[in-house]
This record gives sequence, C-alpha cells and structure tokens, in this order.
Amino acid sequence: MSFLKSCVAASALAIALAAPAYAEVTLNVAYDADPVSLDPYEQLSGGTLQLSHMTFDPLVRWTQDLQFEPRLATEWEQVDDTTMRFKLREGVKFHSGNEMTAKDFVWTFDRVKESPDFKGIFAPFTGITAVDDYTIEVKTAEPYPLVLHTMTYMFPMDSAFYEGTTEDGKDKSEIVKHGDSFASRNISGTGPFTVTAREQGVKVEFERNPNYWDTESKGNVDHIVLTPIKEDPTRVAALLSGDVDFIAPVPPTDLKRIEDAEGVNLITMPGTRIITFQMNQNRVEAFKDPKVRLAIDYAVNNAGIVDRIMRGFATVGAQASPEGYAGYSADITPRFDVEKAKALMAEAGYADGFSITMLAPNNRYVNDDKIAQAVASMLSQINIKVDLQTMPKAQYWPAFDERAADMMMIGWHSDTEDSANFHQFLTACPNPDNGNGQYNSGNYCNPEADALMDKANAETDPEARAKMLQDLEKILYDEAAFIPLHWQDLAWGAKAGMNADEIVNQLDFPYFGDLVVSE
Repeated sequence: MSFLKSCVAASALAIALAAPAYAEVTLNVAYDADPVSLDPYEQLSGGTLQLSHMTFDPLVRWTQDLQFEPRLATEWEQVDDTTMRFKLREGVKFHSGNEMTAKDFVWTFDRVKESPDFKGIFAPFTGITAVDDYTIEVKTAEPYPLVLHTMTYMFPMDSAFYEGTTEDGKDKSEIVKHGDSFASRNISGTGPFTVTAREQGVKVEFERNPNYWDTESKGNVDHIVLTPIKEDPTRVAALLSGDVDFIAPVPPTDLKRIEDAEGVNLITMPGTRIITFQMNQNRVEAFKDPKVRLAIDYAVNNAGIVDRIMRGFATVGAQASPEGYAGYSADITPRFDVEKAKALMAEAGYADGFSITMLAPNNRYVNDDKIAQAVASMLSQINIKVDLQTMPKAQYWPAFDERAADMMMIGWHSDTEDSANFHQFLTACPNPDNGNGQYNSGNYCNPEADALMDKANAETDPEARAKMLQDLEKILYDEAAFIPLHWQDLAWGAKAGMNADEIVNQLDFPYFGDLVVSE
C-alpha cells in the first residue's frame, strides 16, 4: 500500500474511533490553478507555499499585521552576531507518525541548499546545527537582519520518510523541477492537513490531520477539495451558485458583483506582488542597449492597464519595492511617453523596430493574458512586432525556466517581505551556484547593483540599509532593468459564515488550518 493510501486509511480510522457528534465540515475551494508538485522546495511559487502551509509548518510564520508568531519554534534568542537559537516544539508528529526533532531541520536545510529555487533565500546561512533533540542554532556568514524573515520558509521535512531510495533505485530526496520524483508525488509534513488524493489540473483532496499538534487552533474544517478553475467567470459562478465555498482570485470585473451578492463575502487588501516583464538580452541583441529597454518602458502605459484592465484594483508601479518597504523611493515614478519612446528607439538605431516573441501565463496572475495582450499592442506603437503566446502555469513555468521567449512575464512577492529579495531573484546577475537571478529571464547583470544588495544584506542599521536599497532601485530604474507594471491587489470570495477574513494575508496564502466554518 502506498504511503498516501495508508495515510488516508489511518486518518479515516482515527476519525471513526473518535466518533464525533458533529457533522464533518467539507470546504470546497476553487483557485485559478493547483500546485504543480507536492515537494515544498521544488518551485518557489505561491501555489507551493499555499500547499506548504496546509501540509507542513514553518519554524515561525507571519501574522496579518506582518509580525512573527511561533509555530514549530516556541521561542528564540540571538546568541551572537551570527547565531540565533530556536527552541523546538516537543511532541510534534509527521503524517507518517515519525517524531519531529532537530535532525529534521538539519536535513531539510541541507536539502534546501541544493534547491535551484530556494538556495538563494538561504544563501546568507552557513548551516543549522542540532544542540539537542529540541534545540537548533541557525548560523549566518555575517550579521544578517533577515533571519526570522527567512525562517518563515523553513518547513521541516520528515527526514526518515524522504531518505533512502525508491523501488527503481532513485534517491527519495532528489529535487526534480517539473519532473517526476518521490517528493513531488509523496508527502509527510507536520501540517493541519494530509493529502489524500491528487490529480494534476483536476483536483487535490485534503483531510484533517487527527494528530495535529496545534490543539489551540479553532479550525474545524475536516476535508478540503481544491479544484483549479482557470476561467474567471466560471470560478465566480461556482461561488455564487454554492458549488464552492472559497475562491481566489476574484477578478476586478466581478468585485462589485460578489460584494453585492447575498450569502457571500468579498475580502480585499492591498497587495505587494509586482507584475513585470523581462527582456532577454541573451536572445535579443537590441535588449542589451539601455535606450531600447527605456523605450519599451516609456511605451507601456501602466496607468492605462490599471485603469482599464485591472479596473483600478492595483497600484501603478515604477519599481519593485512597494510603499512601506525599505527600498521604496517616492522619487521613482512611472514612465509613459510614446514620442519619447520613439525617439529613444531612433537614437539606438531601431527606428524601424524589430520582431520578438513574448510568453505569459493565462492563469497565474490577475488578468495576466489580457495584460500581455495590452503590452504587445503598446509595443507596436514603437514598431516592435510581438508574437505573443499565453499558456496555463503548469506549462508556463517549464518554458520560463528554459527562457523560451524574448520577453516573459513574471510576478513577484518578496519572500522575506524585504526589498533585497526582488533584486536577488529578478535582476541579480544569474548565478546557479548561489541561486541569485534564478527568475531573471532577462539576463540583466550589473555587478554594482549586486554589490549594493550584498552590502545591504550585511547592514543591521535600518536607515543605512534603506539608503542602500533605494540606491539599488534607482540603478534598476535608470537602466530599465525590467518593465514594472503594477502591484496586484488581493481579493478572495467566501461563503458567509466563515472567518475567512481572519485567515487571509498579504502573502496570499490563507491559513486554512485555522478556518472556522459555522454549521
């Protein structure tokens, strides 16, 4: 019997023996897409992180007001400038029944350092050591102000479960992006739910973990059925008809419709995910010229996209850092001047333009395909002919990793709620050894900008660090390292009678384990 099936049987037996006197609660959720893998460290994406918070637990996690709260760590202290000590929660069991101890954190850290997507986040760290079974020390190469921020991404894996080899001799712990691995198909976390069934692109089913450690949580959902519904109208209709209980995202065109409907609630909040396009300098010679990149930036009407396509439900962007982040600068403002764009193209020797290919997802970001169509149309005004193709995210991410087009869309929410993270992943010089530039499909590279990021990451004085990060944003803006469009606002639709507003957050992964559904 497979682990997934045995886990289902064990959970069903435990629930039957408990003989609850209440009706079991099933939550039907519709997202625009489902997770591409069960491996928490295969792909750095919103879908992966949502799955991780449902089936694993982090060392610490963010609250709605962006403070840190204990999860698998009960307390922590700074031992010296480069060491932080965490006390671990005792008595926590993985879904397999194995007990969680410090060795699982050590094992997970070693595995994370091999992940192409996650190694960059953990690059400042030299290691995790086990002081005893329930104490770990996290060490950095030099003083680092974002230790706790990063530990929100430390989801310990069940080392005993993932060690060894499969029946066909493959390493169970291997990380295979967009491939078939043991970890992409099997899961054993500490989280509030187990995965009981999964069919990629069709549905994922979850069942409450009967041995979950967090007995103080008021969450009462027993089963979750996650169904991907790519089409916005179909997803909204499913909520309004009662076929599903919770949807995300709510498209801007239907915000008022859901707000006015009876029996459902609309939940919104400002977002910090920047939507961008990158220009691949390795594929298109013209993109190496800053004047051409600036021309493209001047040709794109960010405000028009926010007004007409996003219906005002976004904030026009000109930099990666949103207001409130250390690197945000009010002096950096959006560009839009088609005549200026034409002049820059002429100065660069491209008055007659050229042809490019463009790729974008059609179910990852709000109105992503419509935004791509608008940008392609705007570029035609400066004689850049665009061959645009859009596709579901399950196909898009492999194409993105292949850098399969000249311009590609990428949205990014800072993994550490900090400005440096945007540059590290989106515009830093690509380096497979340390993970920098992992999502830099434009192959932009400026060593001065990278040096500023490294210096900021070792600076513990907030004002000095903010100045460095603002200088970094100015470099990227002056060189048009990428095309910033807008920060995407967040919207969820939920059946009335749930405390859905209490489990959502700016990070856009609701804590379903704490969801209370009224009977």
